[in-house]
Amino acid sequence: QFQLAESGGGLVQPGGSLTLSCAASGGLFSIYTMAWYRQVPGQQRALVANIDNGGNANYVDSVKGRFTISRDIGKHMVFLQMDSLKPDDTAVYYCNARASMVRGGQAQSPGVYWGQGTQVTVSS
Repeated sequence: QFQLAESGGGLVQPGGSLTLSCAASGGLFSIYTMAWYRQVPGQQRALVANIDNGGNANYVDSVKGRFTISRDIGKHMVFLQMDSLKPDDTAVYYCNARASMVRGGQAQSPGVYWGQGTQVTVSS
């Protein structure tokens, strides 16, 4: 069973930094893209940044210049380096992957997978 596990959330003061990590596991699989989303109570989950196998990254405007997404393809991991954090960055952050399970040497139809989420709180 393909799974994503996030770590690295916590409480940080405005202007501080945090790094989120997400590790994929569970059988044989191929990952196409990985991403970070965030959600605050009463709002829909929203994309923060995504990255493909070629290292091409996209960011929502509100985090450009402050957040950096990166991948370790060999370790099936994605990271989100968050600098100059603001109170508005407070949210539950979710790891996301578009991936295919490989069974009998054949890649199955791709699916979208989510981690359980990790809380990031920016407050003084």
